[in-house]
Amino acid sequence: MNSKIIANGILRAVAVLVGIAILLYFFYVIQSVIVYIVIAGVLSLIGRPLIFLLRRKFKFPNTLAVITTMFLMIGLITGLVFMFIPLILEQGRSLSLLEIEQLEKNILEIYNQIINYFSLRGIDIPSQVDDIDFAKKFQIIPYLLNGFVGGLGSFSAGLFSVLFISFFFMKDRKLLKNSMLTLLPENNEEKISNSLEQINEMLSKYFIGIVLQITILFILNTIILASFGISNAIVIAFLCSLFNLLPYIGPLIGGTLMFFLSMISKIGLDFQSEILPTSLWILFFFLITQILDNLISEPIIFSKATKSHPLEIFLIIIICGLLFGVVGMMVAVPSYTSLKLILKEFFSENKIVKSLTKSL
Repeated sequence: MNSKIIANGILRAVAVLVGIAILLYFFYVIQSVIVYIVIAGVLSLIGRPLIFLLRRKFKFPNTLAVITTMFLMIGLITGLVFMFIPLILEQGRSLSLLEIEQLEKNILEIYNQIINYFSLRGIDIPSQVDDIDFAKKFQIIPYLLNGFVGGLGSFSAGLFSVLFISFFFMKDRKLLKNSMLTLLPENNEEKISNSLEQINEMLSKYFIGIVLQITILFILNTIILASFGISNAIVIAFLCSLFNLLPYIGPLIGGTLMFFLSMISKIGLDFQSEILPTSLWILFFFLITQILDNLISEPIIFSKATKSHPLEIFLIIIICGLLFGVVGMMVAVPSYTSLKLILKEFFSENKIVKSLTKSL
């Protein structure tokens, strides 16, 4: 009898493990669909206030408000695509196989100017750098461009899927919530429903704040680059501003990228009197914009959207970064905020929960 019970227990455990493995494999196979749903959910949260505005202020029917919001989003995406087309075409010409030799010559020129500049000041650049085979490094660039063009097809299919899912999420704002409620226990349905409603409201404010933050940085960075006559200032400013989506290390990457792209755009000029001073001034003003962002934009977003202490947010981002890497840092704040709202709804009497959620 005991052996039979043990055997049944082992079989049941094996069946559970196999079921979990199949489920994980299924999620792995449809990972692109999950990404589409997540992106569509974010877009629906961003578009939610505009839909409410059109319905309440301008008396739009719900479907018309959603369609108008979708057209505005599509227009924004189209504008971004057309903004990048000139840069892609220009880089495609300059990085084509026919001009790799000229590109290498230009990079070597600015490299030699940097070496001479530091050598005159007694700073020895490591000799190992001299062994870099620039020709070999640059030969890979056309293949990267070809890969980028090949990925446009997949991007188009993904974009259509995201917009299609977003439309129904916006049209029926309870669709996502009702779908989640069907997967959760019925005995706590009211608490879960309240938590999801609060999460939607708070995340909507958070993502809109992020969009506003990136827009402000984009405008300031564009003004800085355009003031110094940097070519493709709008595209470079947009790319560098996007890195702010990654907390703390994102601005470092964006600043480094802006510094070197501004250097490259001035190739052919004197390094000591033109290239270096211009790039340093651009980096200086970039740091000023980051200080303003940290003192004004981010406190408003985090305090009003997440209602958490800055130190609390900092620690959560660092912990999530150590555990889950870059992706963890990006989703740390919204995930932590959602978790706090759920804990408040279910464990409101707990002392620790009370301390963490007293501002909510």
